[in-house]
Amino acid sequence: MGVSGCGKSQLGAALAARLGWPLIEGDSFHAEANLERMRQGIPLTDADRAGWLTRLAMELGDHPGGAVLTCSALKGSYRDRLRAAVPALRFAWLDLDPASAQARVGQRPTHFFPAGLVATQFEALEPPHGEPGVLRLDALLPPAELAELVLGWMARAEPCTLVTGS
Repeated sequence: MGVSGCGKSQLGAALAARLGWPLIEGDSFHAEANLERMRQGIPLTDADRAGWLTRLAMELGDHPGGAVLTCSALKGSYRDRLRAAVPALRFAWLDLDPASAQARVGQRPTHFFPAGLVATQFEALEPPHGEPGVLRLDALLPPAELAELVLGWMARAEPCTLVTGS
């Protein structure tokens, strides 16, 4: 989970491959109307995201053996909706600063999410401090290191920890 540009898709794909679990790419489940809103630089509202979160929760529920979901899950209520579908759900939070997110999104010219919306992600973000089952990661760490940290955390089944870069 995390803001646009934090590396969710890259980390998710690596984890799914290593775990042998299906990858549920959250962006693939947005309604076309929501994609068009974002392309036009219009931020999504809670109401816009409601159906998307319902679809993602259903997808998670369809994979009782495990799955990797890439999803911004910016608000506590969004994470709670996903946890309602899978109570043991855990979140790897790719924590990223606004300038880095802006730079990364700006380097993806063909992506539907424009750099102009990055600030709105930070406005909506409710960091999951103190929530159970959350691993906070420095999104600027190398992708391979991030994957190893998540896999190690999953193996230890720790409820919460903090990992930052140097």
